[in-house]
Amino acid sequence: MNVLLIFTGGTISMVRNAETGALRPADMDTFKAFVPELFMSDIEISMLPFSPFIDSSDVNPDNWERMARAVYDNYDQYDGFVILHGTDTMAYSASALSFMLENLNKPVVFTGSQLPVGVLRSDAKENLLTAIEIASAKNEKGEAMVPEVTIFFEDKLFRANRTTKKNAEHFAAFNSYNYPALAKVGVHIIYQPHLIHYPSKNLPLKLHTKTDPSVAILKLFPGITEPVVQSILSIPGLRGVVLETYGSGNAPSVQWLYHQLRNAVNKGIIIVNKTQCNTGSVEMGLYEVSMNLLKAGVLSGYDITTEALLTKMMYLLGENPNDTQEVKRLLQISICGEITNE
Repeated sequence: MNVLLIFTGGTISMVRNAETGALRPADMDTFKAFVPELFMSDIEISMLPFSPFIDSSDVNPDNWERMARAVYDNYDQYDGFVILHGTDTMAYSASALSFMLENLNKPVVFTGSQLPVGVLRSDAKENLLTAIEIASAKNEKGEAMVPEVTIFFEDKLFRANRTTKKNAEHFAAFNSYNYPALAKVGVHIIYQPHLIHYPSKNLPLKLHTKTDPSVAILKLFPGITEPVVQSILSIPGLRGVVLETYGSGNAPSVQWLYHQLRNAVNKGIIIVNKTQCNTGSVEMGLYEVSMNLLKAGVLSGYDITTEALLTKMMYLLGENPNDTQEVKRLLQISICGEITNE
């Protein structure tokens, strides 16, 4: 079994300078010295470092393409892939790759750490070694245990496009609020096969690299004014909006908001309703205060995360630049397990 370890950057790839105490990116030899266990198992590890490393705050769609292409170009040579990534935007990158790698039937596991690999109490080693074991795991038929894009952190494996960073302080930095963990890790790794997304057909991997970043997030808040909403909906070239609403998808019932949203939809801007709550789903029409959104032509985001919705929208707009109706249709269905709409 062999696994490709793709270094993009992040805290996990940092070491502390002995003289200054400042953190700096580790070279591969230094990293290997801190994690000698990488080469003590039956799993053959190859390393592909990005140069230079990317701070996760600087990650953009071009970097997503580079990560996805690294998997695609090496797909036939490895049983699985582990991508080391900073935690701040990991859920965005991992969600994006879940859409960009169509017909995936091998594991692509994102992981990172809250403390650098060279720090005494670092969580880096445990996260990395477990992610590698998951990426190489096969069932009794010799097939990949988890043939999808995932995030492993602390003691749980989550579907990537269901995951959100929840904590900047604790080692358990991520959670999947609307979908159970695909595996739980203790003395043993306990997989949940009935929760895993398997490719429906035995088709070759297809790489999608076109994305359109002409999107925005509009978060409602008490006291929001019409000029604020109008300024976002009037962005030149805007094609899609994630509308973060209250509760089960509710919004103020003021007429000006309805008119602003309706006018935007009439101009061809796709607006999707996403609840600000971590847990739960949008249920448009459940309360009267969501009826105006329905009448304005706003779509339901169901129980999707903001990270998955934003990256899915960028992916679909890039793949279908002239077909708004097809983008709307695909936003309403699950492509790779990102929403529950039944």
